[in-house]
Amino acid sequence: MRMKVVTISILLFTILNTTLAQAQKTIAITTNNNALVLQTDEDNRLNIVHFGQRLADQQEYGAVASQYNLFDNNAGMYNNAYTPAGTFNLSEPAIAITHADGNMSLELKYVSSNTQQIDDNTSLTAVVLKDPVYATEVTLFYKAWNKENVIEQWSVIKNNEKKPVKLEKYASANLYFVAGNYYLTHYHGAWAHEMNPEEEQLTHGIKTIDSKLGTRTNLFEPPSFMISFDKPAGEDEGKVLLGQLAWSGNFKIDCEVDSYNNLRLIAGINPYASEYLLAAGQEFQTPSFIYTYSQHGKGEASRNLHRWATRYRIVNGEGSRLTLLNNWESTYFDFDENKLVSLFKGAKELGVDLFLLDDGWFGNKHPRNADTAGLGDWQENVQKLPHGIGYLVKEAAAAGVKFGIWVEPEMVNPKSELYEKHIDWVIRQPQRPEIYFRNQLVLDLSNPEVQNFVFRILDSLFIKNPGLAYLKWDCNAVIYNAHSAYLQKQGLPQSQLYVAYVKGLYNVMKRFRDKYPQVPVMLCSGGGGRVDYGALQYFTEYWPSDNTDPLERIFIQWENSYFYPAIASCNHVTNWSHLPIKYRTDVAMMGKLGYDVDVSKLESKDWQFSKQAVATYDSIKDVVWHGDLYRLVNPRENNIASLMFVDSVKSKAVMFTYLVSSRFGQTSTPLPVKLKGLDATRRYHIREINLYPDTKSSIDASRTYSGDFLMTVGFNPGISQRRASVVLEIAEEK
Repeated sequence: MRMKVVTISILLFTILNTTLAQAQKTIAITTNNNALVLQTDEDNRLNIVHFGQRLADQQEYGAVASQYNLFDNNAGMYNNAYTPAGTFNLSEPAIAITHADGNMSLELKYVSSNTQQIDDNTSLTAVVLKDPVYATEVTLFYKAWNKENVIEQWSVIKNNEKKPVKLEKYASANLYFVAGNYYLTHYHGAWAHEMNPEEEQLTHGIKTIDSKLGTRTNLFEPPSFMISFDKPAGEDEGKVLLGQLAWSGNFKIDCEVDSYNNLRLIAGINPYASEYLLAAGQEFQTPSFIYTYSQHGKGEASRNLHRWATRYRIVNGEGSRLTLLNNWESTYFDFDENKLVSLFKGAKELGVDLFLLDDGWFGNKHPRNADTAGLGDWQENVQKLPHGIGYLVKEAAAAGVKFGIWVEPEMVNPKSELYEKHIDWVIRQPQRPEIYFRNQLVLDLSNPEVQNFVFRILDSLFIKNPGLAYLKWDCNAVIYNAHSAYLQKQGLPQSQLYVAYVKGLYNVMKRFRDKYPQVPVMLCSGGGGRVDYGALQYFTEYWPSDNTDPLERIFIQWENSYFYPAIASCNHVTNWSHLPIKYRTDVAMMGKLGYDVDVSKLESKDWQFSKQAVATYDSIKDVVWHGDLYRLVNPRENNIASLMFVDSVKSKAVMFTYLVSSRFGQTSTPLPVKLKGLDATRRYHIREINLYPDTKSSIDASRTYSGDFLMTVGFNPGISQRRASVVLEIAEEK
């Protein structure tokens, strides 16, 4: 009898386990090399059971969870795919809601999922979760690009209740990693001092990267970071994730090492002062969290992002760019149309494609003769430009160059007609003293009227001047005294301002881009203040920093290059340095070349060199813009900086090397620099290019080297104080 009971118990246990196994859902989001695997548990909660290298046998993902025991009664499920607040979970949540009846609990159970194959390289997976008690629904989206090994994820929160609910927190992504140790690289800075890396080992507790600036939110800390697993990753070895929240407003990224020594990552809009009222029947889409993972170091991870960005995100990423001459450092605010026209000839002789008119061209009642007045009054100043922008466009065309213009449409000076007429369009606390950032305030883009005004500024410029060929979009202020007269009038909470501002900004950007899909537009923002893939989907390029000192730019551009391709980086030759013009030009060539100098004041040889340099750049720019970037010598660890770009077929490369420190008399390169990305079986010529007039290279261009030699032994570019910057062209022997 006892034997029968045992047999029946075993049978019931087997049936139960089989039923559970059948009910269990495993969802694998995969790229060519990597996999993010989600799986439901016995309570139908969705968890992350694997992140990292893709398994050869897809069927084995179902067995991963059985190898872990991550349930902790004190904290709930650490590895939940989108951790809710107020029920089983006591850890940092990804989402927190106050329901219409005041209840603050949320539970999310798996309902369904589907994967759509967009094309042969791209898939989109949607996973629907619902609260079993309240009518709250969350859909998690994962868009994967196979070849680039990039995943973009976001969430959509839908309120199916009969009354509004309050979103207290609404993250874009909630990830979980299993490794021995974790090392976070994040960045800090200030104006003209951007992208300074700090690497630290993550310990128990929460490390937060965030911004509360409202606009220009990258000023102190950008939403881009790296996480190395087990040990700090190198350029070519180690496991590393590169991630970014694609959002141009306040953000918050939390990294928490849990009690199992695993890592929870939650990234999204900063909940600071941003409770969001979601009306019945409405949904809220979070911004994207974009990431790539590599088991072969930071270099491979960054090339993943570059390929993805140029193919799928940046406007015309696989196309070309315009070289330009900007008038800013030549004239600042002190110019008229005659002075500008006189500069067109120099632009043509220099060989650039476009002349860019910077700040100071507008305002009449309050002329823009300094940064203290005129912002918001976007009419040509009749004293400076009596014949208008159209005249300059025609004169530039007659001189053989295109014409572009600077705008800062989101901002207003208190000394302006716009401020006098529409103070209700300005973000300000009506009962408090105004606080200015660079003598200006921010327009309230939560207001559709203001969105229309900003769009008309841009649209009118192109309607009146169809030959206008380029736009530089600036943004120099942060939000103080956050308050919206529009939201108040609409009866909406002020806590929605930070989010509504960015959504309004993107609405304007999208409207402009939809109408003018081919116009090149620079994302400026005071230099690096707003650089992210949320904004860059509407732009062709960005301005990494107002600091154009080439020595500083080597470091700033180096760090930016982990997240953004060279074709998007605007690098100008300016007078912000006492270094030779060759050094300045060589550094600017590592991206989209531009000039910000009065060419008429260049010394004879500098002028001769600059004209030659533009022609040289034209011969290599395709490799720089569309080639693969390999960092060779890190300037933070050595006296030199060196990197190279290699074309897709490994037949041509360009190598840039610079002296960055001469401390202790170390002013040369005693050892060869090992090249990367070449074909080991081919032979290459190496020729020094971009030489200063009357200078001879010490490099024998007639010799050839195997790719194997160049990557194993290396090549010495011969850096010294007299040869502080060297550009080498590496071409396959034909």
